[in-house]
Amino acid sequence: MKDIRAEEIISKLELAKHPEGGWYKETHRSEEVFSTERGERSLATVIYFMLKDDEKSAFHRLKSDEFWYFHQGTNLTVHVIYEGGEYKKHDLGIAGEGSFPQLYLPAGCWFAAECRENNSFSLVSCSVHPGFDFTDFELAAEKDLQKSYPQYSELISQFCIG
Repeated sequence: MKDIRAEEIISKLELAKHPEGGWYKETHRSEEVFSTERGERSLATVIYFMLKDDEKSAFHRLKSDEFWYFHQGTNLTVHVIYEGGEYKKHDLGIAGEGSFPQLYLPAGCWFAAECRENNSFSLVSCSVHPGFDFTDFELAAEKDLQKSYPQYSELISQFCIG
């Protein structure tokens, strides 16, 4: 079996650039909707998400719970700052001790990701409950995140856009 390259997957899955970094495509949006304090939301949404080479997913947060499911490539390192200020580094994948192919990210936590190995890619799916809406998505402003979590200053500076 030949090695699959990131560009082939991007083309095959018709992925587009994501504002947080990386590539994505929405693959499912529940037709069932319900009312939330933020307005109507789909019951759930699902996307493909890919990081390749030295791309990073910048620190961001959602107002909904999100699950990540590993598919292919190298493991992802997912950096999470939980609402109480606790930091945890997760190894999303199946290669190596302490790695798991599924990750739960609770609403409100800040998180960012990167491929664990250079010159590689990571393909995952992400499901959001209630469903994703860009009005519920917030990219971190570096100075604000630094002010809130000065103990993670170096990490934050590596994973913020602009």
